[in-house]
Amino acid sequence: MDDVYFMSRALLEAERAFLRGDVPVGAILVRGEEVLAGSSNVKTLDPTAHAEILAIREAACRIGCWNLEGCDLYVTLEPCAMCAGAAVNARLRSIVFGAGDPRAGAAGSLYDIPRDTRLNHRCRVQGGVLEESCAGILRKYFERRREETRKTAREGHRR
Repeated sequence: MDDVYFMSRALLEAERAFLRGDVPVGAILVRGEEVLAGSSNVKTLDPTAHAEILAIREAACRIGCWNLEGCDLYVTLEPCAMCAGAAVNARLRSIVFGAGDPRAGAAGSLYDIPRDTRLNHRCRVQGGVLEESCAGILRKYFERRREETRKTAREGHRR
């Protein structure tokens, strides 16, 4: 099993979110070759309900410890500052992401929280794994949202 295999699993989580109408970001947390947790973004009143946070929480509950040393996070979109910080605090070994996020990415784009030497832990980071597939599902989602917004606006003008 390799990065492409695990990112494919994260993409399945993103596809589930897409089908629910949620922003299609998927994450899985792996220890060795064992998938400990998988999740996707969820629309809730909880602003921390990002795929990465939910996967980290699930994995910590599953193993009964907050320290996830030796675990790897696979996520379809570069983590934001909150999620990158959670990865550091959980002592993850690495973060592997698909599509970069130049607007909010905190694993190399805007910030580089996982590799910041001022923090007490650092994670290896690798981006670009299945990048086109990961970016593609996000493009498709936001194109659909824009079309729904245009349709709603057109219908509003007819009344």
